[in-house]
Amino acid sequence: MTPTPDMTKILVCCGTGCIANGSLKVARAIRDEIVAQGVAATLDLLVEETGCSGMCEGGPIVRILPADIMYYKVRERGAKDIVASLGGDPLKRLLFKDARGERVTAQSENPFYAAQVKIALRNVGLIDPLSIDEYVARGGYEGLKRALAMTPDEIITEVERSGVRGKGGAGFPTGRKWRTAAGYDNYPKYIVCNGDEGDPGAFMDGSTLEGDPHGVIEGMVIGALAIQAEEGVFYIRDEYALARDHVQRAIEAAERAGILGDDILGSGKRMKLSIVRGGGAFVCGESTALMASIEGRVGEPRAKYIRSAERGLFNQPTVLNNVETLATIPYILKEGADAFASVGTETSKGTKVFAMVGKVKHTGLVEVPMGTTLRTLIYDIGGGIIDDRPFKAVQTGGPSGGCIPDSLLDLPVDFDTLKKYGAMMGSGGMIVMDDYNCMVEVARYYVNFLCEESCGKCTPCREGLRQMHAILTDICEGRGEQGDVELLERIGATMQDASLCALGKSAANPVLSTIKYFRNEYEAHIDERRCPAGVCVKLTEFTIDPEACTGCGACLRACPTEAISGAVKETHVIDSEKCIVCGSCREVCRFNAVVTEGRRA
Repeated sequence: MTPTPDMTKILVCCGTGCIANGSLKVARAIRDEIVAQGVAATLDLLVEETGCSGMCEGGPIVRILPADIMYYKVRERGAKDIVASLGGDPLKRLLFKDARGERVTAQSENPFYAAQVKIALRNVGLIDPLSIDEYVARGGYEGLKRALAMTPDEIITEVERSGVRGKGGAGFPTGRKWRTAAGYDNYPKYIVCNGDEGDPGAFMDGSTLEGDPHGVIEGMVIGALAIQAEEGVFYIRDEYALARDHVQRAIEAAERAGILGDDILGSGKRMKLSIVRGGGAFVCGESTALMASIEGRVGEPRAKYIRSAERGLFNQPTVLNNVETLATIPYILKEGADAFASVGTETSKGTKVFAMVGKVKHTGLVEVPMGTTLRTLIYDIGGGIIDDRPFKAVQTGGPSGGCIPDSLLDLPVDFDTLKKYGAMMGSGGMIVMDDYNCMVEVARYYVNFLCEESCGKCTPCREGLRQMHAILTDICEGRGEQGDVELLERIGATMQDASLCALGKSAANPVLSTIKYFRNEYEAHIDERRCPAGVCVKLTEFTIDPEACTGCGACLRACPTEAISGAVKETHVIDSEKCIVCGSCREVCRFNAVVTEGRRA
């Protein structure tokens, strides 16, 4: 059903996160209540399952339009009251409570959404992703119609004027990439969508494919017209079953509508799209490894002395863009290059989508203008740190990104600024950390991930990561030695200079950035045999401060090994022989009575 302007729409977030939290049951319960209460007799109603609404921490989310009422953490049992309240006052208990403790009704009144600007995510959370009619009703495929009336050179010029750069991490100017591929007369040519999102904690591309597959399809067709390609491939991460399903069904709908096939909208132009499941390796997100995987070969990168725009997929001219980049293209063609370029900074135009997770109060999917500061993202949008603990660092750019400390919270987030400080924007993963995070262990975690995901083709990456992991493990387990930090720096510099692909060249970033900004933690591990954050088991011993302990018993109840003893309202004690340093006691203590001491390994 295509919604009418006066229709009451009940939008239920059915992104992957909300589905896992029961949103499909919520949608079904609302439909059942509409029938049971006979509301459809007096209201023109439509219940829709949409893509991600953004504020994942508040899911499942239900939004009612046009009244613009937004409910959070909705359960099946809330469906009866939601339906009964239609046309009346909103249910206060399900509204968002802001920092002042006041309930807010509209999405725009929620600080999480107030500072956002939606371009790539302009339809996500607002439409049924499987309805081509709804996509068209919101201006979908208007950019394609304009592109069909333009020459390839005119399309590329418009994209160049917009200043859009690749959102997958490298930040290469999209128009320049398209113009390079367009300059070759070697046919066939290909356009490829990189949906192989493998960064820990990242879900930007998956959510976009789930929530607005037609937006990405339109971007691919426009790109194909620009370079005169007639075939495109979606390369989608193997774990993204819902995204693959939505894209496949959208492709079929576009074929039925004449948007794909042998005669695009009666223009005589051809376009075919297909889906290839990701090879399951992180390195397959690298452009040449991705194309090798599509061809059925092992996903290994190649040297870049020949660019993919000249010889890429099947050794033919190929343009590879990530999901977010392609999702912005229809906006640029429909609204014009100037509209896009008016957002962002001088060198980083437009917006950027982030997956903000970790120790931040309001996790979720965020789209903000380029140049927005880390402070705005973490505190204004994210609501600050859980339990109001001290902010320590934010890791940006995926496992190959860097860790930015609290002293740099006012840095603008764009392609160039973060690089100056040892990090990178990457594809948009953003993991927020507090004072309970050990930065040495954080570096070790990411190096371990990259050790497993390195293809092993080049020695600097393969062996450099292994040696880094061994040294970091020694430091975390109390075997660190003088000179280890300097050795890590030398290995990292070699990897940056000599690795074959971007994975290896950036793999040392987590180590080098934590050494740069948190060198004191490395020194505490090595010199004092102490983990200041109380994370590294062999370098941590928890004790209870008798002056701070109230004897509430929370720590005693939380301890999984019964290592804590003490009567109610009396000081509790931790038995170090039974303690496994899991940190459960510290997490539940409201009085900060659990403290750490150095433990000799």
